[in-house]
Formats: sequence, C-alpha cells, structure tokens
Amino acid sequence: MSKEKRIPTGIAGLDRVIEGGVRDNTTLLVVGSSGTGKSTFAMQYLNYGLEHGENGLYISMEEPPEQIMREAKMLGFNLDKYYEKELFFFHSKGKDFVKLVDEQLPALVEMNKNFSVKTRVVIDPLTPLTWAIHDKQEQREVITKLFYTLKQLGPVLITTEEHAAPGETIGEDVLIPIYMSDGAVHLTYRPIGGAFNRALEIVKMRATRHGEEVYPYIFVRGIGVVVRTTPLVSAEDMRKYDDLFNKAIRTAADLGAGETVLERLAYVKENWSYPFSPKETLQIFFESQGLTDALTRDEIARRKEESRSSDIQLDMRELSADTSVAVASAIRKPSGEGLIEIDNLSDLEEMIQ
Repeated sequence: MSKEKRIPTGIAGLDRVIEGGVRDNTTLLVVGSSGTGKSTFAMQYLNYGLEHGENGLYISMEEPPEQIMREAKMLGFNLDKYYEKELFFFHSKGKDFVKLVDEQLPALVEMNKNFSVKTRVVIDPLTPLTWAIHDKQEQREVITKLFYTLKQLGPVLITTEEHAAPGETIGEDVLIPIYMSDGAVHLTYRPIGGAFNRALEIVKMRATRHGEEVYPYIFVRGIGVVVRTTPLVSAEDMRKYDDLFNKAIRTAADLGAGETVLERLAYVKENWSYPFSPKETLQIFFESQGLTDALTRDEIARRKEESRSSDIQLDMRELSADTSVAVASAIRKPSGEGLIEIDNLSDLEEMIQ
C-alpha cells in the first residue's frame, strides 16, 4: 500500500478508488467526447484547491476567463472571488500555445519557486494544441515539455476531446497525451435515458492502486460531478484474507521458496485490494515459481537440505520405467474393476509403493 501523501481531486467519489487522490507534481488526463462533462471536472478540481488554500492556474485554449467563471457559477462554484488573487488565467490558441510553453510557463515556474503555496493547474482543453500540430514527433515533444513544466507547480489536470472511430475503445487522437500523462480517466456518454447514462473508467494511474470498474456519474448543481463508487476494500474487510495469505507464505516456505518469493507474497498480502479471494491468483503464482503440491516429501526435504532455489520442478522423466508401467496400468484399468481416485501425484506414488 502506498504511503505517499495524496492530494484530493475534489471530484466526489473519485478519490475513493485512487487511494485518496492524486500524487503531487503529476498529470491527470480527463478524456471524453463532447457532452461528457470534461470542463465540469476541471472547474470542480480547481475550485476544490482554491477552497483549501491553494492557488489556481487555468489555461484555456478556447473560452475566455469571463465565460469560464460564468459557467462555473451556474454549477455552484464561485471562482469570481479568487480572480486575479489566487486564480489566474492564460488564454491562448493553437500555434500561439507553443510560445506559452517555451517562454511564459517556464518563467512562471521560476517565479513560483519563491512561494510555498501549492498551485493547482488546469488545461481545458488540450485538443486545439493536438490539432494544430500535425507532426506526431513535434506534438509529442511539445506535450512532454508542457507536462514537465507544469508539474513543477503542483498537480495538473488536463482535459482533451476524443473522436473515436467505430470499434475504437479510445480515439487515436488522444493516445500520445494518454501515454505522456501520469494518470488518465476515460469519460463516456451513452444517451439511452435514465440518471446514469455517463460513466468513468480509470485507464491508468501510475504508482496507484486504483479501481478497475466502470463507474456511473451524475452532475449535481452545488456539488458538481458525483461518481458512483465504493471503496476498493471496506475497513472491516481490509484484513479479510490474512489467514489465507499467511497459509500461502508458510506453504511456500515449506516448499523451499527463496526469501525473494516470500517477500513478494508478503507484499501482495499488504496490497491486496480486490473484493474476491486471492486463492486462484496465489495458485497461479505458485505454479509460475515451480511451487506445487505435486512435489514429494523427499523432494521438499532435499530442497531444504540443499537450500535450492524455488524454480525446481518435478521431472516426469525421473520416474522409473517400472513406475511408468504401473501408472499406465492403473490408468487403463477397465471401469468394471473400479478406478482408484487419485487427487495428486503424491497419492499416486503412495499407491505404487
């Protein structure tokens, strides 16, 4: 489990499934088509920071500051009282934005070094920049520099519009921003009626144990976006599978697993966040490490004695020809005479002996 301090996004419900918020000096990309509420996410994120003593920088590539603050007020966010005090705007378009990235923003970062107040940054949207730069390599270089510069101020939220072709999960036009960001959430809108026709999915969140479901969300005036989520693991269930993990660690040790494998199992135990049992996952992991119940007692004893690594597996060719014949005979025994139930190799070897 991550011990790093988290910064709440202020998006109701979202922080519950990203370990309490975003990490400082990281970028969170909000991707979605028209009508999914990307700007509402941006305003709510910025407003939360302002209400909790942070500064705000809003970089708009489409709407002027007056229109942004007017729309925010309709949602219940009064950004006017922070304007030109704690909240500052940059309004730029297309190719002019390259000059902002190369000159103005680095100067702002240098000035901000003398202040201890954290600055929460929003870019809404990034789309005009990606459309203005057709060369993918140049686009990547500009976005890389932009993200690197702004992350020095504090946590950054960027919105970008996607235009996915039929059959695409995520539009090709947003792949570079997603790749360059530290985290990305995907917003979808399905106009099929009902309250929850919009949904959020976490595409990536570096160094974060995040939810992997599709979460419906609604807009509530006075609150903003409300994401319908539940905690990954409730407080009472946090240690629900400890006994199973402890048994697995003991079994791995008995089977001759090395310290590295035991440490990894302990780490999995500490970070298990799924609502279902880890039994199947542990079984698959044991197999991948060559740790199976098919090992004989003699083999286990030999491993312990020789301090062999955990990647030793039983070689069926080591069985004698007589044993192979006995095995084949037992398998081909007519059903009328009754077959012996064999659960694992150890049972088979005891039968043969």
